[in-house]
Amino acid sequence: MTQSLVQNASLPAAAEAPWWKGAAIYQIYPRSFADSNGDGIGDLAGITTRLDYVAALGVDAIWLSPFYPSPMDDFGYDIADYCGVDPIFGTLADFDALVARAHALGLKVTTDLVFAHTSDRHAWFAESRASKDNDKADWYVWADAKPDGSPPTNWQSVFGGPAWTWDARRGQYYMHNFLASQPQLNVHNAAVQDALLGVVRFWLDRGVDGFRIDAINFSMHDPELRDNPPAPPSNKVRTRPFDFQQKIHNQSHPDIPLFLERIRALTDQYEGSFTVAEVGGDDAVREMKLFTAGDGRLNSAYGFDFLYADRLTPQLVREAAEQWPDTPGLGWPSWAFENHDAPRAVSRWTPEGVDGQAYARMKMALLCALRGNIILYNGEELGLDQVEIPFELVKDPEALKNWPLTLSRDGARTPLPWAAGEAHAGFSIADPWLPLGSTHDALAVDRQQDDPASLLNLTRQLVGLRAAHPALRLGRDARWIAEGDLLGFDRIADGDHIRCLFNLGGAIIDVAAHGAGGTPIAALNGADPAHLPPCGALWLKLEGTN
Repeated sequence: MTQSLVQNASLPAAAEAPWWKGAAIYQIYPRSFADSNGDGIGDLAGITTRLDYVAALGVDAIWLSPFYPSPMDDFGYDIADYCGVDPIFGTLADFDALVARAHALGLKVTTDLVFAHTSDRHAWFAESRASKDNDKADWYVWADAKPDGSPPTNWQSVFGGPAWTWDARRGQYYMHNFLASQPQLNVHNAAVQDALLGVVRFWLDRGVDGFRIDAINFSMHDPELRDNPPAPPSNKVRTRPFDFQQKIHNQSHPDIPLFLERIRALTDQYEGSFTVAEVGGDDAVREMKLFTAGDGRLNSAYGFDFLYADRLTPQLVREAAEQWPDTPGLGWPSWAFENHDAPRAVSRWTPEGVDGQAYARMKMALLCALRGNIILYNGEELGLDQVEIPFELVKDPEALKNWPLTLSRDGARTPLPWAAGEAHAGFSIADPWLPLGSTHDALAVDRQQDDPASLLNLTRQLVGLRAAHPALRLGRDARWIAEGDLLGFDRIADGDHIRCLFNLGGAIIDVAAHGAGGTPIAALNGADPAHLPPCGALWLKLEGTN
């Protein structure tokens, strides 16, 4: 038997807390979740038909990656209209139906908002570029060329090349931190902020419960247009000019928190609303804390502690978690091991010679034990691995610009397998926009649904245990262990004390001394209170030790 879990229905009630605190959130990448109309691309109606599956996971909410009108240069993160639905995904009526069904199932709905830039097809940009004196002339970041005609600063874009593109209509350069077709909004401008707040209100009025705000630390630049200094020498392979600079003037302006306070003031008018920031970069932890400090900014933030880590180590987990102690005024963290931008964790982290599905079970138990919100990426509950996409099928613009040194994000964006043996594993009757992984048919939902030992059913049980135990959902951390491959920590709330032990390596670990007589509520991959086999995981209920 690879796993043993015990449900406990007689636990004390958790302290009164907002729904999102300690929540489990399921990220849906709409293009690849479920196709209802047979065009090979997932859509909103497809998501709605599969919400029962999501609700059965026991999660509290869904997070929808962008579904707005877009030319899809960056697959929806280049928004051409903040208040609509791209026809490939359906209509606003389809979105309303999705929200209604989710709410009927007890699921909150959060959506992705991109406030650092728009598509160059957005009507705001069309007006802004038309002249230097129209109503939206200052809604984007424009600057004159240097006397020699070169760009205004040395800033580089994330996707490669200068962060400036010449526009003959205005006779100026416009800034873009990402693709040239993603012009930078001038969020210093109060009118731009007002317009973005109007977007927030639009979706809240349609029943949305919260937002994940993309790349928010890119939303404001240095108005003095100072050059970035060079980055210090590094042993890491640098694939982009962006990596050769300290990114201190093209992003991360100190006025960003003032804008976040305006967002929070608005969302607080809607009971139960939730905001989480995505923050990457060299100074992410400081900015995450800044963006969530006190009660007047965003509710939570998550970074890239785990998303781009090539190894999962006890030290990494401990260091990441200890940056967020249970301290008054300090923000509440969110954690993700996988998402649409990062390679599948089971492919990055599984040690050589270790069974990938056993590792996936341990990894899920670890995620569900962390203090903070947890975000599961669609397919993570099935144990999907990274798909090797041949160059001729690559869609990811970042990979195309930096091939072959930048791993394609497409390998984590492939369609979800619903039915083994069916065409395209039941995702669509048409050829899908990206190919399914060769191993994914065997991991399809229908194969795992009725298998008590499957990762899918284990995920349901772990998420249920997390929700049932106040210590796991809301408790503080204590008694960290990070010794070799052994990771351990306690989660403690009033009347509830759980000890969590994990073997991240390939050899058996004696943990008899660390168990301290606890009663197992979860024991995975052959673990018992004395031993952790490779990929072993234990959750132990301790009595009278708060």
